[in-house]
Amino acid sequence: MYVVCKEHLELAIDMFVDEYEDAPDIVDLKETEFSDWDPPVQCAHCKQAGEFLVV
Repeated sequence: MYVVCKEHLELAIDMFVDEYEDAPDIVDLKETEFSDWDPPVQCAHCKQAGEFLVV
């Protein structure tokens, strides 16, 4: 699972496919709220805001 900005979305997809050998689901964090989990504020690869959850 990766939280990333738009710039690093493709990289996170590639990393997910390499690790799990399956296509990930992409969740837009601007349109989705989780009741039991707060996503990280920053991208996993830089200091920009995390916009997408790759899972």
